[in-house]
Amino acid sequence: MKVLMLGWEIPPHNSGGLGVACYQLCQSLSANNVDIEFILPYEANHNIDFMKLTAAVARPINEVDLSQQAYDSSRYSVTREGLNSQSFDYFDEYTMGVQSVVSSTEFDIIHAHDWLTFRAAIAAKQQSGKPLIVHVHATEFDRSGGNHGNSVVEEIEYFGMMIADRIIAVSQLTKEVIMKHYNIPADKIDVIHNSIDPEYYQSVSPGNDYHYIQKLKENGYSVVTNAGRHTIQKGLHNFLLAAKEVIFRAPKTIFLLVGAGDQYYELIEHAAGLGISKNVIFADFQRGKRLHDAFEISDLFVMPSVSEPFGLVPLEAIHFGTPTLVTKQSGVAEILHNALKVDYWDVGNMANQITAVIQSNNLGSTLLSAQQEDMRRSSWSSAAKNIVGIYESSVRSV
Repeated sequence: MKVLMLGWEIPPHNSGGLGVACYQLCQSLSANNVDIEFILPYEANHNIDFMKLTAAVARPINEVDLSQQAYDSSRYSVTREGLNSQSFDYFDEYTMGVQSVVSSTEFDIIHAHDWLTFRAAIAAKQQSGKPLIVHVHATEFDRSGGNHGNSVVEEIEYFGMMIADRIIAVSQLTKEVIMKHYNIPADKIDVIHNSIDPEYYQSVSPGNDYHYIQKLKENGYSVVTNAGRHTIQKGLHNFLLAAKEVIFRAPKTIFLLVGAGDQYYELIEHAAGLGISKNVIFADFQRGKRLHDAFEISDLFVMPSVSEPFGLVPLEAIHFGTPTLVTKQSGVAEILHNALKVDYWDVGNMANQITAVIQSNNLGSTLLSAQQEDMRRSSWSSAAKNIVGIYESSVRSV
């Protein structure tokens, strides 16, 4: 089975969980005898031997925006003059590059990840006549925090899902969003949860880079961490409201926020307005060892998202030995049966559960053991086998 796969990023040149998920999924697909050619919007060295990487655009990595803002759909705006051409020109370049690959490559099926690749995926399907699988890791409904988002992006998502032969949703939550907000029939959508590959997360070197936080812990402080994009989707304003309540009850608590985004400075001001700045550390975007060290130094990881299609980061936190609290409005809650869970809007309950963990001698370790068992029941190998089944049935149906 030869797959033409379209994606926007692959580690180490990635800004978040989408690239990590693509990498680990492709590795498992390759182990299931799937031959993958992964089409990227840039040229770079990835040192990957389990699939072929092809640049659709002859542009070096340093000229491409792979920051967390690359996924901010508000950048792709409509003005009185029409589309923001600077933003969409690059999509056109990517699409033309993909079409060039299609004209010179033999393959059985197209697999496209998220809306950034959907225009190119539609063109590839129309050009080749091959079946198209679109993999929905997030929707504009999620990115806008459950509100009306960018209508142009919504339209791209809608046409991508309508034209696709099959849709893979990363959670039942995402499937329901696709059905309700995009009017896609349920029988066209398969739910396949994300996972993590423990071998991917090998520490580069021993020791923890957060020496100042380590000193605080030695002086009796607890550490509660969040890592992710600082956007309306992630629910960080409510997280800081909960932090204020926790700090009132347990003053020796530090809240560590790792990430960047359009709300970064707004959140710093929010923490100051709440009077909790001395207990909140904004560590900006981190990757690799510094991100892993943030997990390892924490007593609890919190994902307070308003609408989270899946949420890979809690699984990473558990892998590095930190129990998690997630919102009920997240896909990962479907597989983490033993995670603490709250509604994103229930600040009081969020504060209560955080306080319970940091003030208990053994609740955190008990939760961690149970959550690690939840993770063992989920694997990329199982996900890959299910996706191969979708490939085979789609090819037979053509």
